[in-house]
Amino acid sequence: MDQGKELIRLALFGEPISASLSPSIHRMFADQFGLKVDYQLIETGAAGFPQALKDFRLAGGSGCNITLPLKREAWQLAESASEAVSQAQAANTLVYQPASGWFAHTTDGPGLMADLTGNHGIELFDRRILILGTGGATAGILADLLAAKPRQVVMVNRDLDRARGLRQRFGSLASVVVIPWSDLPGYGNFDLVINATSLGHLGQAPPLLPSLFGREALCYDLNYFKAGLALKVRCDEMRQPYIDGLGMLVEQAAMSFCIWTGKQPETRVVIDAIKSGVS
Repeated sequence: MDQGKELIRLALFGEPISASLSPSIHRMFADQFGLKVDYQLIETGAAGFPQALKDFRLAGGSGCNITLPLKREAWQLAESASEAVSQAQAANTLVYQPASGWFAHTTDGPGLMADLTGNHGIELFDRRILILGTGGATAGILADLLAAKPRQVVMVNRDLDRARGLRQRFGSLASVVVIPWSDLPGYGNFDLVINATSLGHLGQAPPLLPSLFGREALCYDLNYFKAGLALKVRCDEMRQPYIDGLGMLVEQAAMSFCIWTGKQPETRVVIDAIKSGVS
């Protein structure tokens, strides 16, 4: 749909979000098409999210992104959802449909794949993948990873019941194994290690050892910038190739932007602008 110069009211809900790059990213997307976008940061926890979302809609909001810790709540609050969201039980994008209310999407998985395969040329077919953490971030990317037909996906988490619940929703798509952290050393090495924990926001890195990485393995962190620093330092110490989640952030944002506006922005120029400090 062609929004012309009409103001498009968007937002990000989550906690904490004060350092989010999303307003800058979506402003750069809007500039590519001459659109007027007001992208707000609305910080709230789960208890305040329903009212905050209602207030945003009453103020003319038509689309929003959802980040931690609200992705499950976004799925529950939406009047309808995509099949991917229903399987993940987590959403990162809501779009308001006048006839039916909020519709939930997830762009995290497609955004990750666009970064891994499109921006970095990483092949996942027949590879062994280790995912650290089984929260909403993992739920949002798992289906897309499994659709690439890896040989095996091993998920490690402290809460095994939660991890097993996630496996039950996705396990039919590929070989998915759930283990506690204590068992990890016995599972050999991996071609791709994905950090989906929130430890980076506490200035911490997961307890990774060099033996977890195959000869040409990559560590991919869903975090970026300050939240990715601890793991980057650890990977540098191990001389292990590391990629942060900035590319995924921009790619998934571009997919959300297209859902809201019908316009598909160019992502590479935005990624380069952020890396060079222009935002």
